[in-house]
Amino acid sequence: MKITDVKAYTMDSFRMNWNFVKVETDEGIYGWGEASLGTNENALEGMVNDLKRLIVGRNPFETEKLMFEVYRDIYWKGGPVLMSALSAIEMACWDIKGKALNVPVHTFLGGKVRDEVKMYANAWFVGAKTPEEFAKKAKNTVALGIKALKWDPFGSSHMTISKEQLQKSSDIVGAVRDAVGPNVELLIECHGRFNPTAALEISRELEQYKPMFMEEPCVPDNMDSTAYVRSRSRVPIAAGERGYGIYAFQEILEKNCVDYLQPDVFHAGGLMTGKKVAGMAEAKHVPVSFHNPSGPVSNAAILQLAATIPNFCIHEIMLTDGSFRKEVSTEEVHFNDGFIKIPDKPGLGIDLDEEVIKSHPYTPRNLRHYVGTVTDIRPKDDTIYYFKELEHLKYE
Repeated sequence: MKITDVKAYTMDSFRMNWNFVKVETDEGIYGWGEASLGTNENALEGMVNDLKRLIVGRNPFETEKLMFEVYRDIYWKGGPVLMSALSAIEMACWDIKGKALNVPVHTFLGGKVRDEVKMYANAWFVGAKTPEEFAKKAKNTVALGIKALKWDPFGSSHMTISKEQLQKSSDIVGAVRDAVGPNVELLIECHGRFNPTAALEISRELEQYKPMFMEEPCVPDNMDSTAYVRSRSRVPIAAGERGYGIYAFQEILEKNCVDYLQPDVFHAGGLMTGKKVAGMAEAKHVPVSFHNPSGPVSNAAILQLAATIPNFCIHEIMLTDGSFRKEVSTEEVHFNDGFIKIPDKPGLGIDLDEEVIKSHPYTPRNLRHYVGTVTDIRPKDDTIYYFKELEHLKYE
């Protein structure tokens, strides 16, 4: 089998653009990968097209060799653009192999160690601004059977945080804790906002609410800052979504930066890199939770990988999404009592509709995290719940 073409697609998904990659073969079997890169979509497409000449003609079954040699033959190593493009291509190769042999991808990655994964909800808070609004949405979400919630309560803060914003953020977290009770996990997203002094101040304030972890408390271009906070915080620290390649994770783990490691497989280097990084973390008894706030291919791929990771702990999922998510993919997400079932369809178990992708063309989207609109991630009339078992319910 030989690869005959590599195609990049960019689709507007309101809060960002999704980047998909399709790898085609001479046997008519194709695979999908995802490389959604936020505000660098055009660069990502360009990189996929630059890599194409190194990919076409290769055997997708020789995935490790392909990735090693292509990375070797790129002079400028690492970084989000190159690694995301490579990750999507690698992911698509696994999809091809699974389809060709009529088995799910988790078969190739060591086989399942679990049939379902515990999950936490992102995107449950759409439009909330006040403690009361967050509390109401949290209570409605938990009533659906969700047992863990993640969100960013920090407004437009960057590097430092004012006393007024810290109190408001604390009030929001406290209102959610009061609304959902003591047995629901709260995961506090910082989006790499703060310097170590501010991050520690926040940690000490939020400790009273017993969060599962604080995610990316410090700007990620200096992991010593995160290590400093982790060594002094009584709230567990999570990070890793902006790590590119195994070398970044070696630093994170050697410096004891995290209590929970969060690789993003479509930025870090693909599924095999995710497997390797999880093994590195396992050797230090660090649990892994793959970063997954993006599109349907990412979700499908991570479920396949998470099924095979002994030290995997919890799966991120976008609780709501636009109606286009159902239209663009054959995704099925089966939910029960706080867990998601691992799919067993061939490959990644998902297909995309190229015509639907084209009907949502690239739209420039700026980062919302530092302008106070981080919760405005859906059209107000378009929060579609997509768990099959709960799709008859109206989510508000």
